[in-house]
Amino acid sequence: MMKRIFIVVFLLASACTRPTPEVSSPERPNILILVADDLGFSDIAPFGGNIHTPILEQLSREGMLFSNFYVLPTCSPSRSALLTGNDNHVTGIGVMSEVRYPALEGMSGYTGHLNDQVVTLPEILRESGYHTYMAGKWHLGDGDQEIPSARGFEESFSLLQGGGSHYADQNPLSPPQVMDYRVNGKKIDALPSDFYSTKNYTDTLIHYIDKHKGDGKPFFMYAAYTAPHDPLHAPKEYIDKYHGKFDMGWDSLRVLRLENLKTLGIVPQGVNTFAPSGIPAWSSLSPEHQEELAKDMEVYAAMVEYLDMSIGRIIDYLKKEGMYDNTLIVFLSDNGANGVMATTYPGNGDGVYLGGFDNSLQNRGLHNSFIEMGPGWAQVSSSPFRLFKSFASEGGIRAPLIVKMPNANSGKGLWNKSFFHVTDLMPTFLELAQASYPQEFKGKAVRQPIGKSMRAVLDGNATEIHASEEGMGWELFERKAYIQGKWKILRLPPPFGPGEWQLFDRENDPGETTDLSAQYPEIKEKLIQNWQEYAKDNDVFDHKGHYDTLFSRSLGSQK
Repeated sequence: MMKRIFIVVFLLASACTRPTPEVSSPERPNILILVADDLGFSDIAPFGGNIHTPILEQLSREGMLFSNFYVLPTCSPSRSALLTGNDNHVTGIGVMSEVRYPALEGMSGYTGHLNDQVVTLPEILRESGYHTYMAGKWHLGDGDQEIPSARGFEESFSLLQGGGSHYADQNPLSPPQVMDYRVNGKKIDALPSDFYSTKNYTDTLIHYIDKHKGDGKPFFMYAAYTAPHDPLHAPKEYIDKYHGKFDMGWDSLRVLRLENLKTLGIVPQGVNTFAPSGIPAWSSLSPEHQEELAKDMEVYAAMVEYLDMSIGRIIDYLKKEGMYDNTLIVFLSDNGANGVMATTYPGNGDGVYLGGFDNSLQNRGLHNSFIEMGPGWAQVSSSPFRLFKSFASEGGIRAPLIVKMPNANSGKGLWNKSFFHVTDLMPTFLELAQASYPQEFKGKAVRQPIGKSMRAVLDGNATEIHASEEGMGWELFERKAYIQGKWKILRLPPPFGPGEWQLFDRENDPGETTDLSAQYPEIKEKLIQNWQEYAKDNDVFDHKGHYDTLFSRSLGSQK
């Protein structure tokens, strides 16, 4: 079991931990970041979902919920922005490491790993006297100077790549990829036979806190879960809880989720459900195919509930040790639900690798299976928004966010509908930790964060931090967006869009169904200019056309 990893953790931590300045203050809180991997906006119960998540429901009653919170379209760009407070191009993640293009080679913003012009939260907080712990997915570089132990984490148990099996077999997402696990920088060749990612990450995180709890230092803990990223895997007893609960199909569940969001007041009453082109009607599928697809969603829901239970384990430990009240807890997803079929991953197109798994109905979600939720269910999970992970549409970049302040007396259970961005989290953490972002790090000038601290909002002294004239830009895989107030311009390549900029009203049309370019050409042109300024300021290279063909099959087929 996890005991073997714990032994390794103890030995290696003793060898790798470096001295840190002794800075202690009872006012400085512990900081716990809980990141779900590819969780949709409306999956968890506080955000209108029908997946059993009682721990997150309780956390939402003790914290503040944010319905207008934005991340990046995929995992590593979001995580780079979270840990540095900077745009993904500035951090070096203008492109994901597993999806490269020769024209971008040599550009600092497109290395596929964190570069040296940014500083990470654990680097700053460790020098400020915090313990810095991590368990889970890194996905921000696999070179010796790019891994968690080299970027500020005192203790880490990490998967360096973006995903793969949640069990001990270490089957990657596709043949060209690997699953490289490290403990404080040292490679682990084999995992315990009963390994399950969410369980073992949680075990490790609790162990790290327990190991150092007596020295009086606060901790920064990055719980970087890989659930519910595909392949979908969950303990059988959790899967069995959802038997039959998704037989209604994705069309009916999409309507249910939308109505729940209207009841919460997140979506205007006049918004209607829709299905993007490429997703077949549930009724058009054969009974056998419906049964398989319903089972896939059962596994997905089981993963989310198990994740919720595991978060509860950490919270229970903090309460038992008297640490809970003085801990800032932040829960978010790194992007929208994943509707990309596994057959589109580099190396999986011929079907040979994926054909080696046992995806029979009885084995789906268990050992030696490889299933995904696909675009039909991903559109449900992203309801009421359009599309999902990898797109700059709302379904790809709007995510759930819950924040529980330390020793909070205000804001409990309240919704905030103002615009916030993932880069706002780092300044918030630094302010609460009484730390500051340096002008230089290791003798080199560094780029300053672009986000703003959320503390005034979290303390109940403000409702927003971004003025109406401020905007934010996005670019990944030539999928672009810019948001200012209620307006958004979006550029998606065919077949997902016209390949030209479109203009949408986010407040009244969250599904991005009606292009308003003809009605408001001046607004559109101004936002295009703003996006160009964003691109200039953040080292975005205009590589139009390079990715259009590569990602034209992102939806795959569920017909």
